[in-house]
Amino acid sequence: MAEIAQVADRTYRICYYNRERTIGFNQFLIDDDRPALIHTAHHPMYGAVRAAVAEIVDPSRLAYVVVPHFESDECGGMGRFVAEAKGAVLACSAVGAVVNLLTWDYAGPVEGMQDGDTLDLGAHTLRFLETPHVHHWDSMMVFDEGSKSLFASDLFIQPHEQPAIVRKDLAGEMCEWYRTTGIFASEEPVRWVVDRIEQLDPDWIHPMHGGSLAKETLSPYVRALRTEPYAFDGRVLGRRLPR
Repeated sequence: MAEIAQVADRTYRICYYNRERTIGFNQFLIDDDRPALIHTAHHPMYGAVRAAVAEIVDPSRLAYVVVPHFESDECGGMGRFVAEAKGAVLACSAVGAVVNLLTWDYAGPVEGMQDGDTLDLGAHTLRFLETPHVHHWDSMMVFDEGSKSLFASDLFIQPHEQPAIVRKDLAGEMCEWYRTTGIFASEEPVRWVVDRIEQLDPDWIHPMHGGSLAKETLSPYVRALRTEPYAFDGRVLGRRLPR
């Protein structure tokens, strides 16, 4: 069962907690004139995510399905959401459109977004940031200018079951999870993006895993991403590889 919580103006977090993997998977729905769903979750979770979306808007009204990067938890349900919403467009990074969708089993409309491109939802405007190697080549983030919310994908995550809004300092747990899973090859691209995020001065950070972070909660997370080690150290999903 997916949990639903409002985390910003007309913005809803749809979360499924996976106890085996000890991490939550978030999708975000912006209920506007042209509704947008950010992330779709894994393919087997489609039914639960769709049911949660339907509690807020008719899924056939979706105008955009946003895929910040191509990974099963981000885009496993993309084809089915776009197929039901006949007017919907899949929005991904320009790199993702070229290197993934041209050879993907997907036949719907797609828009490859470059840095600074925007989508008008009505009261909300989404602005796209290309963030390569945080943590995939095709990665991007989305900034909602209406609510000053940054949808940061796999940055600023917190493992384990978390409330919709997190007030605690879980920066240490965040960095340890990054080290254990090995999702970042290097700290340098992450720190470059952290500088960009500070310039945006968001009121909210909405990561894909864990709870949303208000501006006043961000300092320890930003400090950890600037100073702590968290890049690949030989471990992949907790398993150490031979040297």
